[in-house]
Amino acid sequence: MEQTQAGGHMRRVDTALSRLESIIEERLRIERARGEELAARLARLEQQHEELKKVATDVEGRLERAMEYIRSLLAADQQ
Repeated sequence: MEQTQAGGHMRRVDTALSRLESIIEERLRIERARGEELAARLARLEQQHEELKKVATDVEGRLERAMEYIRSLLAADQQ
């Protein structure tokens, strides 16, 4: 009888461990997918950041040229 009870306990332990393993594997799958999604999002953000830096540099150059032009007009006006 004790062997039957021990066998029953072992089956329950095995079943519980199997369920736990399934839960952990599912959680790992979800976290892996989330990590891949975050990595793709980060890559897009980095690309957008680089594009914005280029635009900012271009705008800064145009602004500097516009200011130089305004200064030259002011200097010519003062003469």
